[in-house]
Amino acid sequence: MGLTIAQKIIQAHLLSGEMTVGSEIALRIDQTLTQDATGTMAYLEFESMGIDRVRTERSVAYIDHNTLQSGFENADDHRFIQSIAKKHGIYFSRPGNGICHQVHLERFGVPGKTLIGSDSHTPTGGGIGMLAFGAGGLDVAVAMGGGAYYITMPKMIKVNLTGKLRPFVTAKDVSLEILRILSVKGGVGSIIEWGGEGIQTLSVPERATITNMGTELGATTSIFPSDEITRDFLRAEGREADYVPLTSDPDAVYDRVIDIDLSTLQPMIACPHSPDNVVTVESLKGTKVDQVCIGSCTNSSLLDMLKVAALLKGKTIKPDVSLSISPGSKQVLSMLADCGALSDILASGARVLECACGPCIGMGFSPNSAGVSLRTFNRNFEGRSGTADAKVYLVSPETAVAAALTGEITDPILLGEMPAIEMPKQFKIDDSAVIAPASLEEAKNLEILRGPNIKKFPDCRGQEDSIRAELVLKVGDNITTDHIMPAGAKILPYRSNIPYLSQYCFGVCDKTFPERAKAAGQSIVVGGVNYGQGSSREHAALVPLYLGVRVVITKSFARIHVANLINAGIMPLTFANPEDYEKVSQGDMLSIDGVWAGMDNGRMTLRNETTGEQIPLVCSFTDRQKAILKAGSLLAYTREQI
Repeated sequence: MGLTIAQKIIQAHLLSGEMTVGSEIALRIDQTLTQDATGTMAYLEFESMGIDRVRTERSVAYIDHNTLQSGFENADDHRFIQSIAKKHGIYFSRPGNGICHQVHLERFGVPGKTLIGSDSHTPTGGGIGMLAFGAGGLDVAVAMGGGAYYITMPKMIKVNLTGKLRPFVTAKDVSLEILRILSVKGGVGSIIEWGGEGIQTLSVPERATITNMGTELGATTSIFPSDEITRDFLRAEGREADYVPLTSDPDAVYDRVIDIDLSTLQPMIACPHSPDNVVTVESLKGTKVDQVCIGSCTNSSLLDMLKVAALLKGKTIKPDVSLSISPGSKQVLSMLADCGALSDILASGARVLECACGPCIGMGFSPNSAGVSLRTFNRNFEGRSGTADAKVYLVSPETAVAAALTGEITDPILLGEMPAIEMPKQFKIDDSAVIAPASLEEAKNLEILRGPNIKKFPDCRGQEDSIRAELVLKVGDNITTDHIMPAGAKILPYRSNIPYLSQYCFGVCDKTFPERAKAAGQSIVVGGVNYGQGSSREHAALVPLYLGVRVVITKSFARIHVANLINAGIMPLTFANPEDYEKVSQGDMLSIDGVWAGMDNGRMTLRNETTGEQIPLVCSFTDRQKAILKAGSLLAYTREQI
C-alpha cells in the first residue's frame, strides 16, 4: 500500500511510535518559528532547560504581532527575544520584516522538512510541501532543545481539485468552500492533502492561502505536493537548491476523499462570528460596509497585493469606508514600491499599515461601534477585532476591494474585467532585516536583556490522586482561545506577564471569572464541543493554571489546546456521555477520586457533591502524558529527562 505525502514525511522523521491512526508518534523537527506574542514565554521556557544552543537545522524568531509600541512592554520583549536569539543560535527577523508565515515561506521553508511554530497558522508552510504544525510554546522550546514533537497519528483526507478558477474567484474562496463542507471541527484528527489536476492552476501563494486556512478546520495540518510550481517559486526566491519533488503514491489510501470543481465556485464570504459560517457573496449583496482590511498571513503575498493595486488603480474608495492594506513582508512592500503599484494603492485613499499582523489580532485599526468590517483574514471570532460589537466577515482580496469601492458587500465580478497580473521571474532578495546568531565563542559573553514586564513561568503542581474543587465556569460549544485568553492591543503586551494577564482570562465569557477563580483556590472548568479551537497560544492554558484551574471537562477538545493543557499540568477530561454536560452547573462542588488509576484505565467518575450525581468521564493519555501530568508540566518533565 502506497503512502500519502504526509505519511512519507512522517516516516522519514519518525523517532518513536507506529504510524497507526490514533496512536502517539514522536517526530524529529527540522525547523521552528516563534512570533513575539508567544515567543517571549517560549524562550523563557527554553532558557529554563539549561541548553546552550538550539539543535534544529533552523530556528527563526519573528517580530510581527506586538509591533504597536505604546509603552515599554513590547519594545522590551523585542529586545529580550533579539538578545536570546543571538546567544542561543536563533535567527531574528526584525520588526517590519514581515509576518512570520509569509517570510518563512519566502526565505526559509523547504519541501519535505518538518516545522513547528508557536502560532496556529504555521501550516501555511504546507503550501510548499512542508509538514508544518502549529504548537504551544513549550512544544517549540522542547523541539529547539533537540526533543521530539509528539502528536496523535492523524487520519488522511484528500481534496481533489478539478477545473480552473474563474476570474474573481480565488484561493480564499476555495478555503471558505472547504470550511462550508467540513466546518471548524471537520478536520480534527486529520491531515488534509490537496491534489488533483486543479492544483496545477494554483501558484505557491495561492496554495499557502489554502493551507493557512486549514487551521480553521481544526486539521492537524494541510499540505500540497512539491512540484514544478514549487520549484518556480523557490527559483524566484533564489533558493532552487532547496527544491525537493514530493508527491503521494498512486495507490495511497485516504480515509476520506472530497472533490471540488474549481470552475463551479463563486465568491464566498464567512459571516460573523465563525470562519465556517459561509455563504455566497451574492446572497449578501447590498449590505453596508464600514471598514475593509486587506492583509494578514492569509492574503498578503505579492500576488494578492498586485491584484489589489490593479483593481484600485485610477479609482477612489467610498468616503464612508476605511481601507487598510498590510503587505505581508518587506519583500512584498519594496516590490510594490518599485513597480508603482504602491502609488496606485495610496491614490485610492487606502491606508498602508506596517508589514505585520496588525488588525488581524486586534493590534490597531479596530472597527467603529457595531461596524461591519470585511477582512481578508482567517478568523472572525467575536471581539477579536478589538471592537466587541463589530460584525466581521472573511473574504478574498478581490471581494474586499469591491466592498471598498462600492461601500457595500458586492460580487467582485461586477468590477468588470480582471486585470492581467504578471508575476516577476525573480523576487527582490534583501535579508538585511534577518540577524544571524552569534558564534558559539561570541555567545558565551552575551547578556540576555530583560525588561520589568517579563515574569517567570507560573508555578506548576503535579496532579494528585484526588481532586475536590468548585466548578467556577461553565461555557458552551466552540469556545476559542480568544475567549479564554483574548488578544488585542491592550492585552498582548502582557503576554510575558502571566499575573497581569490573568485579570483578562475568560473576559469575553465572564468578566468575574478571574476573581472567582482566585477565591476558589483550585477549580474546574466545563465546556462543550471543540473547546479551545483557534490560536495555538499556550497562555490559554498557562493563565488558567495560574488562577488555579486543575481540570477542564468538555464534550470534546481542539488538538493544540488539549496538548497545551497537558503541557501546563491541567488535566483534560471528556464526558463519557455528552448529555451529562447538563448534570453540572456553575458553582457546583465537584470531586474525582482515583485519578492516577483513572489515567491508566481511561475512565474516571466525577461526583457532583452539590446534587449527588455520579458522572462517568473518559480520557486517553499516553505514558508520556501521564508522566507530564504527574510531574506538573512538560517543563518539569523535560527537566527530569535532561
